[in-house]
Amino acid sequence: MSQDRRPRRKREPKEFEERVVTINRVTKVVKGGRRFRFSALVIIGDKKGRVGFGTGKANEVPDAIRKGVEAAKGNLIDVSLINNSTIPHSVVGTYGAGEVLLRPASEGTGVIAGGSIRVVLELAGYTDILSKCIGSRTPINMVRATFAALEELKTVNEVAKARGLKVSEVR
Repeated sequence: MSQDRRPRRKREPKEFEERVVTINRVTKVVKGGRRFRFSALVIIGDKKGRVGFGTGKANEVPDAIRKGVEAAKGNLIDVSLINNSTIPHSVVGTYGAGEVLLRPASEGTGVIAGGSIRVVLELAGYTDILSKCIGSRTPINMVRATFAALEELKTVNEVAKARGLKVSEVR
C-alpha cells in the first residue's frame, strides 16, 4: 500500500495574539418570533507595542469573532514601551461616560487593571502599570477609553523633537 505522501505545510506562527473580551447575544423580535445574533469584542496584540480592537457581528459566535479580528487588524496602534514594561507618564483617556487613568509603575509591580483594560495592556506588552477606571464600566467604552489614553502617550524623544529641543532640555 503506497500512500500519497505530500509534505505537510508548516503552520506559520501567528503575528498577533487574540483575546475575546465579551460576546453579546442580540435579539431582534420579528413576526415569526425572535432572531438571535452575536456580537463579539476582540482585542489583538503582539506584546511588543502593537495593539488593536474590533467588534464583529454575525449569526454564529465563531463568525462574529473572526469579523472582530479582521476589524481589529485595521484598527492597530503603536504604543511606546519604557524599559519594555511601562508607560512614559500618567495619562487619562475618556470615552463616553467612562474614564481610564493609567500610571507608570516600578519594575515588578505587574499589571494592576481589571477586565477589558487588563487585556488591552497585556496584549500591548506592558508588564508594570497601574490603572483605575472611573464612571462607566461597559467593556467597549473601557477599551475605547484605554485606547484614547494610549494614543495620548508621548516619549521624551517625541516631545523634544516636536519642540525642537535636545532631550536634556525637556522638562
